[in-house]
Amino acid sequence: MSSDEFYRIKRLPPYVFAEVNANKARLRAAGRDIIDLGMGNPDSPTPPHIVEKLKEVVMDPKTHRYSMSRGIPGLRKALCNYYQRRFDVGLDPEREAIVTLGSKEGLANLLQAITAPGDVVMVPNPSYPIHPFGSIIAGASVWHIQRAPDDEFIQDVKRAIQHCVPKPTALILNYPCNPTTTVVPLQFYEEIVDLCRHHGIWVISDLAYCELYFDGNPPPSILQAKGAMDIAVEFTTMSKTYSMAGWRIGFAAGNQTLISALTRMKSYLDYGAFTPVQVAATAALNGPQDCVDDIRELYKQRRDVLVEGLCAAGWEVPSPTASMFVWAPLPEAYKDAGSLAFSKLLLERAEVAVAPGVGFGEFGDGHVRIGLVENRQRLRQAVRNIKQFLAEDPEKLLKSA
Repeated sequence: MSSDEFYRIKRLPPYVFAEVNANKARLRAAGRDIIDLGMGNPDSPTPPHIVEKLKEVVMDPKTHRYSMSRGIPGLRKALCNYYQRRFDVGLDPEREAIVTLGSKEGLANLLQAITAPGDVVMVPNPSYPIHPFGSIIAGASVWHIQRAPDDEFIQDVKRAIQHCVPKPTALILNYPCNPTTTVVPLQFYEEIVDLCRHHGIWVISDLAYCELYFDGNPPPSILQAKGAMDIAVEFTTMSKTYSMAGWRIGFAAGNQTLISALTRMKSYLDYGAFTPVQVAATAALNGPQDCVDDIRELYKQRRDVLVEGLCAAGWEVPSPTASMFVWAPLPEAYKDAGSLAFSKLLLERAEVAVAPGVGFGEFGDGHVRIGLVENRQRLRQAVRNIKQFLAEDPEKLLKSA
């Protein structure tokens, strides 16, 4: 009997990235030096003062017990203080904030809490996989909205509301966007909030990359929009801002009804993150923020090395203003081949792993996502390898693939 017999498993397609990962493992086992830019996995260490706080607290045996499912009070308060100083948004740490095991877990559990089979969730396409598949795992249906300029996107949301039966339950947003790196102004959120308030639709915002911006303009929060607290909740995470991906600490903040639903759901599922991790996260939010500036500058320098190098090699890719990715349109000679075939060729011929855009939705198939997760020396090596690959005969390579 196969696991594919289970109802929810049957609704999940084969993981697109698995094929690239299998090829990557095969080549590494054969001794090939693969430069892995496929996963958004921060490679720089967590800042020392955060690690030291963890080490200090973990020595106290009392912290080895079960923690609090919704997060220790000090960490929830630290999150609210962050929202106050960064966005000028006031939050109640008791009713409008909760700690999650990374934003991915929180988002999936919130969708479990607020949807029923047959409900519809509007999700941008391309999108980070948990956004559509978290909805599917919860039993809901997904209405895909193609990524487009702000005005077109809002018009597409209006059309979805008009034509979808039943009326959508929720809309998921993610800016700065993974994978497309798109950033939106506060006006965009204000229009979305007005629209969704009018139709009684919840809005779930994923703000994971809000501190990785490069043009001097900090991305806004949806909670800054007038009326957002009536319908919106927002997820943030320590993973990218403080290079704490493996620590699994994130947050949800916003509408009391949604926070209450997530709190109740999580009370049945977990006892919260390890207390020393939560205390260290509190120290990160309350402590000096120079480390955040350093991490931001690190990604900016890597972005410049990669984008300038690829453009010089003949692959014109746009320079992102935020996030830790480059969203690169396929070179002209490979557009018809699709992102998966191109990614496999790039891996085999250039020894560079990237994420095929189709893994983020069918409308992403004309792109690959490149992570800024190697040092500048390795990125320069990747550019040299890619330049040699692009000089080869595309028609011949595609025929032999």
